[in-house]
Amino acid sequence: MQSTIENLIEEINNYDVSNPDQAEAFRLAFLSRKGKVSQLFDTFKLLPGEEKKIYGKSVNEVKKLAETKFKDAQNTKVNQGQVRPDFTRPVKSSTIGSRHPLSIIRDEIIDIFARIGYDVSYGPEIEDDWHNFSALNFPEEHPARDMQDTFFVEKSPDFALRTHTSSVQVRVMENQKPPIRTISPGRVFRNEAISARSHCFFHQIEGLYIDENVSFADLKQTILYFAEQFFGKSKIRMRPSYFPFTEPSAEVDVYWGLNNEVDYRLTKGTGWLEIMGCGMVDPAVLQASGIDSEKYSGFAFGMGIERIALNRYQIPDIRIFSENDQRFLMQFSGK
Repeated sequence: MQSTIENLIEEINNYDVSNPDQAEAFRLAFLSRKGKVSQLFDTFKLLPGEEKKIYGKSVNEVKKLAETKFKDAQNTKVNQGQVRPDFTRPVKSSTIGSRHPLSIIRDEIIDIFARIGYDVSYGPEIEDDWHNFSALNFPEEHPARDMQDTFFVEKSPDFALRTHTSSVQVRVMENQKPPIRTISPGRVFRNEAISARSHCFFHQIEGLYIDENVSFADLKQTILYFAEQFFGKSKIRMRPSYFPFTEPSAEVDVYWGLNNEVDYRLTKGTGWLEIMGCGMVDPAVLQASGIDSEKYSGFAFGMGIERIALNRYQIPDIRIFSENDQRFLMQFSGK
């Protein structure tokens, strides 16, 4: 057995593999299922237990020697250009990914407001009570503080998953002097399990403008500008509403029209489509953030990115956004 191993080692070392054909012949002679190394293993299996221990290491070294020589021959031929790639083989298809529709909508909104001087601000998703509620004029008994609406941190009841990105605006007002023009996109969290179509989180983008002599007329013109740029619509209306942090407050509708059946269903037959809430920043909010409400005024607005995306792309169910279905996502490839 030992002499067979020594002869095989010598044969492997002396075998010429200077071209691809010789390398393939070497593989067949030594490393194939019926090759000499495989035959060596077949013979090795028939040895008594004690002899296996003696010759096992030698047999493995022979196999490693043959494999190393064959791999070195392959690498050398590839580096020298002697082994040419097979251009007849089919090309492996590669699928180009797509952007998520919510990202497309978010970036388009950011770009529209960037044209009129708005920067982008971000903040933490876990917020303290001050930035999420108190600084925004939420009374202690406000229903938004209740457990059914807010996810509080179990061991730290003064902290919760933010319920709106207005908390980011509070941080901006605390750390930046007017004039302030900023929009705050991000994920927010609400406990809305009562609806089969709701999720515990969704995405908002909110805007804030604070300076001297800012009026409701400035707010209306800003919203009209956005409606024209994003929806291509030049007709909006504002309906009185209520938000703790703005006074007066309004809901904004854009006139979508009634050109087809989809428009009737989307606007419930009215032609008007709700797009956001807005209002003049309450002086109490300015004062809480250290801004002189006698000198400065401002407005704020906010919209849900999912709602706008649902309308633009005629998506029937909000849950599709988070299902990670490639068939759905690939429809937005190239956008």
